[in-house]
Amino acid sequence: MYTLPIRGFYGHILRDAPEGMLASNSFTVRQKGKKMEQESRLSDRIADSILSMITVEKRFLPGSKLPNENILSEELNVSRTTLREAIRILATGGILEIRRGRGTFVRDDFTLSQPEELSPLASAKVNARDLYEMRLIFEPEAAYYASMRATDEEIQRILALGREVEERIRQQKDRTDVEQAFHQSIAKATHNEFMKQLMPIIYEGIHKGVELSNAYGDAVQATLIDHKILMGFLEARNAEGARNAMRIHILHAMEQLSL
Repeated sequence: MYTLPIRGFYGHILRDAPEGMLASNSFTVRQKGKKMEQESRLSDRIADSILSMITVEKRFLPGSKLPNENILSEELNVSRTTLREAIRILATGGILEIRRGRGTFVRDDFTLSQPEELSPLASAKVNARDLYEMRLIFEPEAAYYASMRATDEEIQRILALGREVEERIRQQKDRTDVEQAFHQSIAKATHNEFMKQLMPIIYEGIHKGVELSNAYGDAVQATLIDHKILMGFLEARNAEGARNAMRIHILHAMEQLSL
């Protein structure tokens, strides 16, 4: 078999180098490439989390300033380097604006638009039972896959939002936005793009459910218990347990709300 001759300075190095050295160098290059790819995926996920804070949790409105790097990187449990890369992604996407010497802001002209294909679902005039049945079809499976695919950071975010839901219930405060963020974070943790696109159905179902549950004390208490059980299974990464806990949670709500 004909082999092209190796020429030049680097050709001599490659030709004369011991085989083990080449293998070692190749391994090092692969490892560095893998690390860069992992860091890139992490910065994408952090960018998605910050976007969720803006669009779902409504923590930062257009024109609002984000917390400083130390605070935000600690909350998201990532390095400042990863956070900066995530912010750069959002700035490139026209969501954030970096103002030199002042900090990072949500762009004044930023507006959230729902995907065109699914936006009619979000505004459709359907009754609560229909919405809960739709949730029953896909949310247990979302919990199943989230428990297996979620990163440690995503699990911690789910648990933090779950605790916030519990706290708002105890304080008798409106929990709609946090409840939506809790379920949205589970859907995101499936790492299934279409699942995330179905979130308008969950938002509408939760909105109607919270409205109805205010008139039913038992429904609120059931939510407290069900959430705690679900969070336990997710933290333990027990996929079957998480699937069943989510199914029972939704069925409890339907029963308590007489749907």
